[in-house]
This record gives sequence, C-alpha cells and structure tokens, in this order.
Amino acid sequence: MRRAGLVGVSRVRPWSWQAFLLGFIVVAASAALQGICVALGVKLYFAAFLPGLFVLGIVAGTPAAVFAAVLTVPLVWWVFIPPFFAFTSLSAANADSVNFFCLLAVLLIGLADLCRATMTINRSGRLKPSGESAATNSQ
Repeated sequence: MRRAGLVGVSRVRPWSWQAFLLGFIVVAASAALQGICVALGVKLYFAAFLPGLFVLGIVAGTPAAVFAAVLTVPLVWWVFIPPFFAFTSLSAANADSVNFFCLLAVLLIGLADLCRATMTINRSGRLKPSGESAATNSQ
C-alpha cells in the first residue's frame, strides 16, 4: 500500500535560503494573480495570497510561510489598497482586512505545519495501522 504524501513535490529544508527564496517567489506570483483580480474588479485584497501561504507552509516549512505572510502585509497595503503605491493610514475596513488576513495566515500556517509533520511521520513509518478500527465494537 502506498502512503499518502505530495507525489512529485520535493520538500525544502525549513531554514534554508531556498525556502525563503521560494517564499519570495510565492509572494510575487500571488501578487501577480492579485493584480489580475484587481484589474477585473475584485476587492478582496488578500485572497490570492492565502492558498500560496498554505502550499508554501507544506513545501518549505513554517519559517518561510511566516516570512511570506509578513512580506505580504506591507506589499498589499502599498500596492492594492487605495490610494495605490502609497502608504496612507488604513481605514477601519482595511485594518479589519489586515487583521483577518493575519488570523487566517496563522491558522493556515499551523495547519500546513501539522500536515508537514504528519507526512514526515507517515514517511518514516512510525505510524502503524492498528488491527482494529475505531468504528468497530469488539463486544
């Protein structure tokens, strides 16, 4: 039986320069996708960045995903929140968007870390299937 995992995707060591470079690339690609969304009229400022953070957290680890999340906030504030290409004080709605992104980023990065740890346990063979299912009653 084959174990679950990311087939064909190599993982990067969490604190390596390759992980942080991959984080920068993910932020740049997400910014390009967000730019297309803004051109089409979508006003969800952080929507394109969240899936990238999750995948980055699985592939490159928590430090690179946190780096990407920290890099995302000033980037979105400067590029996508009007007035464009200027740091101005945030309105209450924009501040709520930043806070909500931070909350979702923490949750997604934590979930990605759990997925990465589970894949490591499965790959090493330390998780053995039990003989009995939790759904069966042995009585």
